[in-house]
Amino acid sequence: MFTPTGFSPHLAICSDADTEEEEGPRESPGPGAWPSDGPPITSASLDTLIQHLVPTTDYYPEAKVRKFGPKILQLLTEWTETFPTDFREEKMVGLFKDIIHRIAPCDEAYWKTLNQVLQTLNQKLAAITQGEESIVRVNTSSVSSISDKLVAFKAKPPPIQKDMLSICHDPYTLAQQLTHVELEHLSNIGPEEFVQAFVQKDPLDSSQPCFSDQKKTTNLEAYVRWFNRLCYLVATEICMPAKKKQRAQVIEFFIDVARECFNIGNFNSLMAIISGMNMSPVSRLKKTWGKAKTAKFFILEHQMDPTGNFYNYRTALRGAAHRSQTANSNREKIVIPFFSLLIKDIYFLNEGCANRLPNGHVHFAKFVELARQVGEFMTWKQIECPFETDRSILHYLHTAPIFSEDGLYLASYESESPENQVEKDRWKALRSNILGKTKELKEHHGS
Repeated sequence: MFTPTGFSPHLAICSDADTEEEEGPRESPGPGAWPSDGPPITSASLDTLIQHLVPTTDYYPEAKVRKFGPKILQLLTEWTETFPTDFREEKMVGLFKDIIHRIAPCDEAYWKTLNQVLQTLNQKLAAITQGEESIVRVNTSSVSSISDKLVAFKAKPPPIQKDMLSICHDPYTLAQQLTHVELEHLSNIGPEEFVQAFVQKDPLDSSQPCFSDQKKTTNLEAYVRWFNRLCYLVATEICMPAKKKQRAQVIEFFIDVARECFNIGNFNSLMAIISGMNMSPVSRLKKTWGKAKTAKFFILEHQMDPTGNFYNYRTALRGAAHRSQTANSNREKIVIPFFSLLIKDIYFLNEGCANRLPNGHVHFAKFVELARQVGEFMTWKQIECPFETDRSILHYLHTAPIFSEDGLYLASYESESPENQVEKDRWKALRSNILGKTKELKEHHGS
């Protein structure tokens, strides 16, 4: 037996029993007429109860809407905040507005809240679109900045190309600007991109991998490209100077930048710098390295050592995460993980654990751990960068010409002569190829 606001806490009460004896049981009216429209219903068939309690496309009891309205609002708010890209299609926006028109009339406060949710959603979608357009511009600049013709200018003082030290000579300032770039990339990555990258079409069917909708991972892929660009930029800056002393100064400068990145909590830029300095064209410059002070570099290398599944790095990351949780300023809240390793961890967790247990039940522990890792990342990416922007440095980071791998090797051989016959043969081939193209390009522009 139930009352107009729900089921009665008692199976029967005296007055109801008397009423049933005198008038007989009162059957519920048809769908659409909620019990509050008439006398309380004292009994009903199961089918009738289902008709009154379960909303359909055309019928939903107002009392239930009032009861569950706040929960629906909370769901819509969290959905639009966490997965705004779900609402880029007109169909989803239409469904969202349909829900608004169904529940908003029940309470004036709902109108205000839902309008705020819709306004915030529009702002998020506009920011996402702007971010994607920015990625396209940066990618265009980055691709066009891969230029090996600059190798031909190595022996011509003064240098024709600007270098990093002429743009920024303070390691801490450059580390701050790198953090700006990192946090901007992170802010554009949504949790749905991890899902698109690793989860199968049917979340409970591991037989069909899904890589079809690549546009949903645009921001994630752009972030990986930024890491690779920073590696090559560091290597280019080291290999470009014609004099050994200048190259050693660049090495020491980037060591100090890497140390500042570590102190800030920017592990992604830290690893990119270390990776760039460990590229073969750079590491083979033994005379240059001998001229530089490298003690701090080896300490940083130890922190990012892959031994023990990056044990040292993971320890440092936990320390940064703990600092972030107890921090009072945005400066101390910054945690930028080594992104490639984060992707690797999520990938192997998804691939290494079955979606279902042997008894057919959903492997809930797996999905909880996936949600924890992605959720932790979502917390870190929401930190606002506390450092002032230096547009000249940011512009240089995104547009400065970089060498390809062949260009780096040629610049390296031009700086320090090949040590064996294999290197000599490669040096000759690279000179013939790259410098020949440079000559043709000059002749073409001259004509």
